[in-house]
Amino acid sequence: MTTAARTTPAGSPARPARRRGRRGRRWGAALAGALAVTIALTGCVTAFLPEPPPATSTPTGEDVDASVAAFYGQTVQWSSCGGGMQCADVKAPLNWADPASGTIKLAIVRQPASGDKIGSLFVNPGGPGASGYDFVKDSVDYATDERLQERFDVVGFDPRGVGRSTAVACYDAAQMDAYLYDVSTTKRGSDAWIAEMTDSSRAFGNACATETGPLLEHVDTQSAARDLDLLRAVLGDKELYYLGYSYGTFLGAVYAELFPGKAGRLVLDGALDPAASNFEVTKVQSVGFENALRAYLKDCLGSSSCPFSGTVDQGMATIAALLASVDASPIRASDGRQLGSNALLTAIIYPLYDAKAWGMLSDMFESVMHGDADLAFQFADGYNGRNADGSYSDNSTEAFMAVNCMDYSYNADPASMRAQAAEIAAAAPVIGSYMAYGDIGCANWPYKFQGERAPIHAAGAPPILVIGTTNDPATPYVWAESLADQLDSGVLVTYQGEGHTAYNKSNSCISNTVDDYLIKGTVPSADPRC
Repeated sequence: MTTAARTTPAGSPARPARRRGRRGRRWGAALAGALAVTIALTGCVTAFLPEPPPATSTPTGEDVDASVAAFYGQTVQWSSCGGGMQCADVKAPLNWADPASGTIKLAIVRQPASGDKIGSLFVNPGGPGASGYDFVKDSVDYATDERLQERFDVVGFDPRGVGRSTAVACYDAAQMDAYLYDVSTTKRGSDAWIAEMTDSSRAFGNACATETGPLLEHVDTQSAARDLDLLRAVLGDKELYYLGYSYGTFLGAVYAELFPGKAGRLVLDGALDPAASNFEVTKVQSVGFENALRAYLKDCLGSSSCPFSGTVDQGMATIAALLASVDASPIRASDGRQLGSNALLTAIIYPLYDAKAWGMLSDMFESVMHGDADLAFQFADGYNGRNADGSYSDNSTEAFMAVNCMDYSYNADPASMRAQAAEIAAAAPVIGSYMAYGDIGCANWPYKFQGERAPIHAAGAPPILVIGTTNDPATPYVWAESLADQLDSGVLVTYQGEGHTAYNKSNSCISNTVDDYLIKGTVPSADPRC
């Protein structure tokens, strides 16, 4: 499935959320302290997985194809990078189907275990497009707790296409501003609007192809899972220990499908449904964020400082009117940008990832209602990785698009998109219409998804923990149920609460269940319903 809802630019696929580190990108001092997540996710799976190649022995004692033996046999050269962390680069094939065609760089960082070491624990914060390198280096205490840090080298890595690894590149900062924030005056869903979004998407994709080069065709999740197996091997681990959030659950599930015999202990928190289509992802996420918005309003209306009044339904109607009003008459921010519905919806969704940020969501609503767009842009910029000076702190938007476009199939037929938009709007009346038409962006991508979305079974893998939060807006609970059911050895662990992902941010029941599984191999006999 995809990641948390990607609402900007119009015509882009829905974006599953990624989990942000506490000291990550700057999106405003207040929000940085309370909100530890952002957005992203997708996938492609079993139907197109090739047969394993013939084997050759490597220094790690396992068998791999002779064509990749040099990659698996490389020695990692670690260097100190501050704070007790060690950093390194690892070479991987550009194209796993043709390893001799070129190489790419994978950037990794680790915090060595403080006690009796079990092995390496690989952590992925989601996306696609989020930096696992930054997540661990800047926020290791948010990514993992002390028990895991004692027993594991905690390893962060940037998947292919992301951050410090060989990365996707598309636009400069000014072009990205226009792509993300320009407000269209054309009626959403009209032929003219579809043509406008098509031209914008095609230009963006062509720029990505020009600036990125051959890598753009090989940033799919299957290739990233093969990279993960390479990293496991060169770090000396015979089995993979893995903690994946949001889109990271799809990466972990694909790994287990490709390498079930090398899957050690995998925790998939904030799960995606590998079998869901892009449309199904968008619809379910729309409902998830709509439900989270209603939960926010119910909480808000019980306080004296709430900018809304009346019932939850009346509050939802006010938000719907606000979104429509900024489309008809955008609000100009102090930096000259105009706030339209796409940017405003991004600003709304961003704090919904964590109930601790709901107070700041109220502040944002109140400011927009009074004609001030600055706080809304701070939230939207935090989501999009835009700094206060107009630069961008990472390539998460480009990587998100590039991976999603290679992991799903898309149909930009206007009649089909309009029918789907109506279905999404019926399921999520306030925000659904703003999340539709996501097929446009990837239908015009330079490279196409080859295969089909299908369930992942990972036959032969040991027990895999799948964590779902009952009111997760970005990766709704039904996806965790679905993934746990698909996996032959899936074990569902439920957190009954709000917000995106649960480990190390919810309660001791979740933390102890995950820690005991990763450290001791203890598998719950039944869902603990934490």
